[in-house]
Amino acid sequence: MSDVSRPSPAGVRTAAVIPAAGRGVRLGPGAPKALRALGGTPMLIHAVRAMAASNHVSLVIVVAPPDGAAEVKSLLDAHALPDRTDFLVVPGGATRQESVRLGLDALPLGYGVVLVHDAARPLVPVDTVDGVIEAVRAGAPAVVPALPLADTVKEVVPADTPGDPEPVVATPERARLRAVQTPQGFDRETLVRAHDTVTGEVTDDASMIERLGLTVVVVPGHEEAFKVTRPLDLVLAEAVLTRRRLNDGF
Repeated sequence: MSDVSRPSPAGVRTAAVIPAAGRGVRLGPGAPKALRALGGTPMLIHAVRAMAASNHVSLVIVVAPPDGAAEVKSLLDAHALPDRTDFLVVPGGATRQESVRLGLDALPLGYGVVLVHDAARPLVPVDTVDGVIEAVRAGAPAVVPALPLADTVKEVVPADTPGDPEPVVATPERARLRAVQTPQGFDRETLVRAHDTVTGEVTDDASMIERLGLTVVVVPGHEEAFKVTRPLDLVLAEAVLTRRRLNDGF
């Protein structure tokens, strides 16, 4: 393992927090989503390697299911991970938001940039990770990678019964919309303040920064940073991984 006190090239050390406490019921019964195999290796290991692939990331904190920290620690120990990166496993909470906070609580002093990454986005390229980090280091309090939408989006009145017709009330201008990915990057003090002050469930950590009245900026995402949520996503992820291994020796 590397020395946690080693400064990053820019003098601001970066850590990544990976909440992996959810069960991912949409993938069907079985192991928690983060522990599902992708190319013979758990998705969580792919996600950890994706963060550690960045030369800027010197610590990865994995937030495990509340009763599964020992299992996740054994999983990390059983797979080859970069020697220059430190790894820490902590038990998570009942919600994603609580799990991220527990990861932040375990973060040692000296880390000024924090990434929060979905374990279910196992194939995010290192260039995307670096782009997020660089934007935070340039002064943005919160940074999200995102892609333009390919489909037209409709705002509707949700039906009381699933499957019933839903009336359209608006068509947002697609050019102004983005599909947000992870890792999301933050100034550490700002993210901690958001978790201390923002109440109510949010869909991502960047939304908490917005509630503080601060600006969240977008950097280019990548089509391979998609979230593995449903069985079809797993098929696509396998295809991407196979192509990488054939073309890049990944």
